[in-house]
Amino acid sequence: MAEFMQFSISRLKGLLCGLGVVCCWTMAIPASLAAEKITIQLGPFQQTVEISDLEDFARSGKLPQDLQVFSSFLTPQVRGLLNQKFQVNPDGGDKFIDELAKTPQGKQLISSLGGIIPGSTSQSLKDTLSLTLRRVNGLSVLGFLRSYPGENITVDATKAVSFSLDFNPANLQSQAFGALLERELIAKSDVVLPKNINPAFAGNQAVQFVSLTLRDSRRNRTIPVDIYAGSAPTQKQTQQQIKQPLVVISHGFGANRQFLRYLALHLASHGITVAAIEHPGSNAIAVNHAANNSDLAKLLPANEFIDRPQDVSFLLDELTKLNSQPGQLQGKLNSENVTIIGHSLGGYTALALVGGKLDLGALRKFCSNSLGIGEAPGDWLQCAATGLKDGNFDLRDKRVRSAIALNPLIGNLFGKNGLSQINTPVLMLAGTDDALTPALKHQFTPFTQLRGSNSKYLLTAIGGTHLSISDPMYQVSEVTKIAKEKRGAETKNLREMLCGLSLAFIKKQTNEAKIYQPFLSSTYAQSISTTELPLRLVSDLPSNLKKWAEYAAK
Repeated sequence: MAEFMQFSISRLKGLLCGLGVVCCWTMAIPASLAAEKITIQLGPFQQTVEISDLEDFARSGKLPQDLQVFSSFLTPQVRGLLNQKFQVNPDGGDKFIDELAKTPQGKQLISSLGGIIPGSTSQSLKDTLSLTLRRVNGLSVLGFLRSYPGENITVDATKAVSFSLDFNPANLQSQAFGALLERELIAKSDVVLPKNINPAFAGNQAVQFVSLTLRDSRRNRTIPVDIYAGSAPTQKQTQQQIKQPLVVISHGFGANRQFLRYLALHLASHGITVAAIEHPGSNAIAVNHAANNSDLAKLLPANEFIDRPQDVSFLLDELTKLNSQPGQLQGKLNSENVTIIGHSLGGYTALALVGGKLDLGALRKFCSNSLGIGEAPGDWLQCAATGLKDGNFDLRDKRVRSAIALNPLIGNLFGKNGLSQINTPVLMLAGTDDALTPALKHQFTPFTQLRGSNSKYLLTAIGGTHLSISDPMYQVSEVTKIAKEKRGAETKNLREMLCGLSLAFIKKQTNEAKIYQPFLSSTYAQSISTTELPLRLVSDLPSNLKKWAEYAAK
């Protein structure tokens, strides 16, 4: 009986996980359909759908008029999920549910389902499950919703997505690989860290702040930019500052230019000028607007994969002009020697600017043939780029001479070889508990494409999530708050590491390279590592781990 219950729970997890996934991607159809109608809530977004329309789709595969807006998400896999049944003898349905509710896994499932359906109780959920089993001789998504009491059922999409992400296969693989990394990548180097310098400490320069709004009339884009610049106290430091690289920070999908504010302040305090750009087509304002207006097709426009790198190139053109004009920024904007720092979709932006080549053929193949209902949000978001017209996109800007890609959204965007053409230094960050861009698919495997062991680095946060490196004061948008995150105090050491490592990485491009080289080591990473959030830094994956990553990512 115990083995049967364990098998049954596994099957139920798959069904309920799929139920949560459906809700997530249609924003108005998954996780829990109800008596007559289902209302999906996702932050400020809310929409109601007739269950009969979903039943028509499940039966015929044709989309009723009211579901046309969700055509991109109602795939054959979703239809199969809606028709899937978990078979149990109807005469023993009540006993099965009672036994299920006594197991730890069953309690977890019912508790998760209770969070997805506001106002429900464990008893009402068990009663609904029992009724569903008796009515349709099998538990299905549609059957459950039809059996739930009331004419309308409300679903909390955020919790539904969070539940489905917990069981995302790629996420679970990344977590397992992270545990392996923690064991295998213990530092064996004899690097001695200097005692008279700590790159994670703030510098001695006061930080000046300037906010600009730039207008690119050719592309009809208004681009806000925040400039952080150090105020050098001595003439010698002023001359050094002129020679420092300029840093551009590119935020992720649904975020804004304040996402990495602490990092910008840190670098500026060391005399490195930082320009934090905001991309108008994929920032928090644009994403919230698309969600509130049910405009799912415009949630991430295909051309944003081209516009984002071009935003940065346009910014550099404008800063070149500003650098020669009298004012507090004169001489501080070295736009000919740039390090780009990007998070998530900004990580893609960074890699494209240093020579990563889009591979639309590989991406379309994945999105057409391999994109399953249980895939992570990053896998779905990348598929927005399939709407681009074929072409040889050259997004590289030779002024950008190094890149820091933090939890980058990569997946299949560059295919199997698109990153191999990069010949500039790259630092990449992966979090093993990142449910939005799972590390195996989006960081570990793509990292193996990069060449030059002396110019590439992979920092892994064992247990880190997608937003672990965000500014503690940054307010996450409701639309993008869909997974469990480790932020704030519990990831303080990771932010400290990012400050120190980023500074050392940037300084490697200057005449101070020898001073900061020891901090580009596994020894430094482990000096900041904690039991709760272990950190590992490598310049290449060992061959056994590389093969493991390639196999697990298939």
